[in-house]
Amino acid sequence: MKPQPNRPKKKLKNKFKIGLPPAALVFTGDKKIDDVDINILSYDQEGFNEDVISLEQLPEVLKSKRKVLWIDVDGLHDVELIEKFGSIFSIHRLTLEDILNVQQRPKMEVFEDYIFAVLKMIQCPTPESDIEEEQISFLLMEGVLITFQEKKGDVFNYVRERIVEFKGNIRKRSSDYLLYTLLDAVIDNYFLVLENVGEKIDVLEARALNNPDSETLNNLYQQRREMAELRRTVYPLREVIGGFDKYAEHKISAETKPFMRDLYENTIQVIETLEVFRDMSSGVLDLYMNSLSNKMNNVMKVLTIISTIFIPLSFVAGVYGMNFENMPELRWHYGYFYVLGGMAAATVGMLFYFRWKKWL
Repeated sequence: MKPQPNRPKKKLKNKFKIGLPPAALVFTGDKKIDDVDINILSYDQEGFNEDVISLEQLPEVLKSKRKVLWIDVDGLHDVELIEKFGSIFSIHRLTLEDILNVQQRPKMEVFEDYIFAVLKMIQCPTPESDIEEEQISFLLMEGVLITFQEKKGDVFNYVRERIVEFKGNIRKRSSDYLLYTLLDAVIDNYFLVLENVGEKIDVLEARALNNPDSETLNNLYQQRREMAELRRTVYPLREVIGGFDKYAEHKISAETKPFMRDLYENTIQVIETLEVFRDMSSGVLDLYMNSLSNKMNNVMKVLTIISTIFIPLSFVAGVYGMNFENMPELRWHYGYFYVLGGMAAATVGMLFYFRWKKWL
């Protein structure tokens, strides 16, 4: 596992909204692309149309649309464009405010003319990668689905392929089924991200057991912070997906409702998997502390054994190092060698004793 640099803390930009009136439109994120793109994909069983248009062309597209129209807006930094977009579709300003607030907690609301849902789309291509989080908003209307993303690049490519290649039932069904398909793509990607997180935890566990150094500790604390952010992102999903069956039942077709219930079960599974990995992450930190303590105990054991061996040797050397004139053995011809031999024998005897007691 490659060492991960310390990531800077997220800057909360909600402070820019302090003192502003309710429903004030302020973009609270970072500009991630230069221009806002409006991508159009309309389809029915007879065919499909795909194009990138400007805001001025949108009213004409609405007149000539097919059965289902998917409008994907990439880029939220142009507040004036988002406001005009809201005027065309009669989107409530509070909804526009939530779309522009990229720190918005995932939620689902039902309005008279549309259903609004906002959640986090996360991506983590490899276990070594950091988790990238992006806010995505959905507006479901009669025959129209609008998505707002912070930048290009999402997890919907296979959905687009199924529409273009006429695979599955997407082109046979209404816009609420398209909403389900996109939500399902987001939830499925959570499983992929959690799989990479699990691999990362396994690597950290091996390092904590075999090499509990300061770099491992830094990675463990970073992993705990990452898990806390994931928990904050994932837990509200249960309310969002469950809300379609509880509060928006009259706006979801009968053929789509079973799919929404299945998606709710997948969401519960994501939350349960996250809890398991969260416990594992805490357990790895405990393992690190135990491994570090065990390593320190081994060092102290070696130092204690060395000190214990040298205690009698120091005693003998200290006795014969005294400067009394009438000490026995001082003038003995072989005294020096006998003393060294006795000290060596004492050392070997203590080593055998320690071995017998399984202290070594």
